[in-house]
Amino acid sequence: MIYQGENLSVRYIADGIAELTFDAKQGSVNKLDKSTLVSLDEAITALQQQSALQGLLVSSAKDAFIVGADITEFLGLFALPEQELAAWLTKANDIFNALEDLAVPTISAINGYALGGGCEFILSTDLRVGEPGARIGLPETQLGIMPGFGGTVRLPRVIGADNAMEWITTGKNYKAAAAQKFGMLDAVVPAEKLRDAALAMLQDAISEKIDWQSRRQAKLSPLALNQIEATMSFNCAKGMVIAKAGPHYPAPITAVKTMEKAARCGRTEALALEGKYFIGLAQSEVAQALVGIFLNDQQLKGLAKKASKNAQNINQAAVLGAGIMGGGIAYQSASRGVPAVMKDINQAALELGMNEASKLLNKQLERGRIDGLKMGKILSAINPSLNYEAIANCDIVVEAVVENPKIKAAVIQEVEQKVSEDTIVASNTSTIPISLLAKNLSRPEKFCGMHFFNPVHRMPLVEVIRGEKTSQETIDSVVAYAAKMGKTPVVVNDCPGFFVNRVLFPYFFGFTRLLQDGADFVKVDKIMEKQFGWPMGPAYLLDVVGIDTGHHAGAVMASGFPERMSKDGEDAIDVMYQAERFGQKNGLGFYAYTKDRRGKPKKDADPASYDLLKQICNERYEYSSEQIIARMMIPMINEVVRCLEEGIIQSPAEADMALVYGLGFPPFRGGVFRYLDTMGLDKYVALADQYADLGPLYQVTDGLRAKAAAGETYYGKQG
Repeated sequence: MIYQGENLSVRYIADGIAELTFDAKQGSVNKLDKSTLVSLDEAITALQQQSALQGLLVSSAKDAFIVGADITEFLGLFALPEQELAAWLTKANDIFNALEDLAVPTISAINGYALGGGCEFILSTDLRVGEPGARIGLPETQLGIMPGFGGTVRLPRVIGADNAMEWITTGKNYKAAAAQKFGMLDAVVPAEKLRDAALAMLQDAISEKIDWQSRRQAKLSPLALNQIEATMSFNCAKGMVIAKAGPHYPAPITAVKTMEKAARCGRTEALALEGKYFIGLAQSEVAQALVGIFLNDQQLKGLAKKASKNAQNINQAAVLGAGIMGGGIAYQSASRGVPAVMKDINQAALELGMNEASKLLNKQLERGRIDGLKMGKILSAINPSLNYEAIANCDIVVEAVVENPKIKAAVIQEVEQKVSEDTIVASNTSTIPISLLAKNLSRPEKFCGMHFFNPVHRMPLVEVIRGEKTSQETIDSVVAYAAKMGKTPVVVNDCPGFFVNRVLFPYFFGFTRLLQDGADFVKVDKIMEKQFGWPMGPAYLLDVVGIDTGHHAGAVMASGFPERMSKDGEDAIDVMYQAERFGQKNGLGFYAYTKDRRGKPKKDADPASYDLLKQICNERYEYSSEQIIARMMIPMINEVVRCLEEGIIQSPAEADMALVYGLGFPPFRGGVFRYLDTMGLDKYVALADQYADLGPLYQVTDGLRAKAAAGETYYGKQG
């Protein structure tokens, strides 16, 4: 044995050939965390002292090679003073350089994932061989950072600048066959032959049948591009990245600029440039937000895993109410291995639901994501029925009929009589309190809310709503079922609108009040999209949701929270609704809609909208971007804080993920609580106080005021 550490070991396996094996004792995967880097440093130092060494094989004893750095350490590392962060990066790079500079050829035998730091590690070896299931990539830009262990230096010198820029700016990972085409892998062999193939290739390098020295030299030298090629390559990449990533996500363009500046440098100078730009990104608010989202997502996955231990098995589902929403839920369930009955009283609705499922599957088929056999299997797992008999043996029934409390309550009561005592009944309501719907049920403990977002196949969030009498087992079972469906479940307590819609409507009320006070809806949309970062501005969002839906839900919210959400007189939503301008669904809302050449809706500001709004709006007033953002966001932020303080949502992490996954809250801001922490609670309170005279929605809670005065944050120290 040459070296034995907690996470890796090195030993001779043949004359002159050593094997470095990653095998983390803690956890099921190998990570390049701080302790592993220390071990790696010690192992390479030990290898440097081996006079008999002729070659080094690197392998993993786990199912994955190295999944990357330990992201749970990131926020703590990124919060270090710049010099300390630079010292950590330099040390890590010294270790990778020492591996690259060993006086013998080196090869990585890659099984499973080699991502982030794992990908940068294999770039430090001379040769790379993988099994067909291997996946390789540099996902750092998805976390608001860029590779920092030499990825921007070695990758362009191994696979070419254009390919490296594509890998790094998109953050995608590639299957072994694709990685081989790019030149990242030297061979792809069956998993059972991986080690033998790697050893054979290493022997060829030792006997100089493979010129490993010239490959290594290329990684130490400037990029092999002339000035004209470099200018064209980098300028083209910059244009594409700016168009795709936009101004709010600086990591992809920073990575391109780093590679461009380092193109004419040797390894030492190029790594110094990478370190400088990495630190700038790591200490940015965007990186804090995106890393925070990753950690929050992991927390939610952990909660779902915990819930599954207490859950009853759900092997057969049913959806009541077909149509687009019902069809979407049935498709999602069937496509993830839980067959679904789709029950309706109307044959036409059943056909609409099946058509919706077929349409989604056909898209997958066209894109090559499934084959005809898989499509047929999923479609046959959806059973359309006009009769209740078909649902008798279901483990869960999801009610998705019209959003009307009397109709929903009657349907839920009826279905409870048709299923077994163990069957869970869940309502896909978006605003109606669960305890209200449960009033006449004989088994309210088996009833909860399961609020999907439209379109079901695309929106990751499911709100699981706990009624007054819902049992913990029911909640756990529905959380586990939602996770099985590929969704992110967030448990919330019952109230009108639950969490997501309860906090969305104050935002809409802020919008209608802004219009009343003379703002232009087109300008508001533009600022909330381009500057704040929402995928749609409020007028456009109302048109897409449906102004009739918004009008109905707004009335539910006003009666649920009259002290904050009731209104005096008509607002812009009322005026549009009365004029039967329901949005995209009938071609007229705040905007007028036509079809573009590809048949997609195209919006134009409609003069008729402005004429209608004159009835209720003051004379036009030019608000600044800051005023518009403040007036739109303060009502939402205050309501989110209230939901946490009232226990509607359990934690800042769950609230932020529900906002990002359910509403499209700008990920680069990380959610409301991350946004507040970044701004500083004292600064936010001072800002909100400037608008307090606009009414209760603009007035911060006593809890938030006290937290701000104490200098606290919602997330505290992370990492």
